[in-house]
Amino acid sequence: MTNVPGKFGVFLAPHRDDVTRKEQAIAADGLGYGAVWLGTGRNSVGDLALVEEILAATERITVATAIVNMWVDEPETLAASYHRLADRYGKRLLLGIGVGHPESVTEYRGPYAKMVDYLDRLDAAGVPAEARVLAALGDRVLKLAAERSAGAHPYLVPVTHTRHARAILGAGKLLAPEHKVVVDDDPVAARAIGRPYVRTPYLGLRNYVNNLLRHGYTEADVAGGGSDRLIDDLVLHGTPETIAKGLLSHVDAGADHVAVQVLGASPEAELANQRRLADVLL
Repeated sequence: MTNVPGKFGVFLAPHRDDVTRKEQAIAADGLGYGAVWLGTGRNSVGDLALVEEILAATERITVATAIVNMWVDEPETLAASYHRLADRYGKRLLLGIGVGHPESVTEYRGPYAKMVDYLDRLDAAGVPAEARVLAALGDRVLKLAAERSAGAHPYLVPVTHTRHARAILGAGKLLAPEHKVVVDDDPVAARAIGRPYVRTPYLGLRNYVNNLLRHGYTEADVAGGGSDRLIDDLVLHGTPETIAKGLLSHVDAGADHVAVQVLGASPEAELANQRRLADVLL
């Protein structure tokens, strides 16, 4: 298994600028989180400049891309950047890669074949399987993750998916789901913060919606902005202690590591709540 120490890391989404995310990553390193997952959305990761900045500014935390979009960044370019950084930082670098979703890529055809070809080209360029994980939701890609990578980094998934994914991946493969949280014990206020991050864009993307429908939710749950039941499952809320219990449910279901995305009204609020959660989780 690749080096992602500890049961919990932080997921830093691209709705915050890179300066803010670097500050949050440095704080996560000091707090004892095991990994920082850098969300990229639809953007190119280029030469992994932000990853390199964070690796240089931290001491021990694993820095993972979440995710490199296979339609955007060529595998040979990614491999060259990987080797440059791995030579210096070793196993602290982890490549999260995936095909994204069809609504964002006009040439989105044959996604599974694209993934296989991309992995073949990474192999040819000398990127070891243990240095990469796949963004995997469905069974076919989970099986590919088990065969061709260190494991899987599923996004926007309930605990039922984690249990299912572990059964598909088998033992010895990294399973690191992302999970959103709002540290607020007022459910109305927490849903007001969390719902927009589920609704837009994910409830408009068929791969995420279909995955939720496969794992216990109904058409009514995924309609509009999502039912309260769905939002409460995908965006844990409450006190740090309550949230910790929910996150540990992923571990109990077979996750090795959970990438915790703290949502808040401001970067300062998010950082404060990362600290509050660290006191309980770590």
